[in-house]
Amino acid sequence: MSVLTYLRSWMQRRCTSDTGASLVEYSLLVSLIAVVCVLAVAGLGADVNEQFGSLTGQLGD
Repeated sequence: MSVLTYLRSWMQRRCTSDTGASLVEYSLLVSLIAVVCVLAVAGLGADVNEQFGSLTGQLGD
């Protein structure tokens, strides 16, 4: 087996393998979940802060 034949077969095995696809898909899913969480906290943050301020004001009376 010549070196070129070996390299060609090695490249074909490496290029047709899809073992890394799962990692990419999971990382995209985790990043999407993180973005949704950040947006939810940013959107609800002011309302929650206002509610806690109201509660602490009522407890201080």
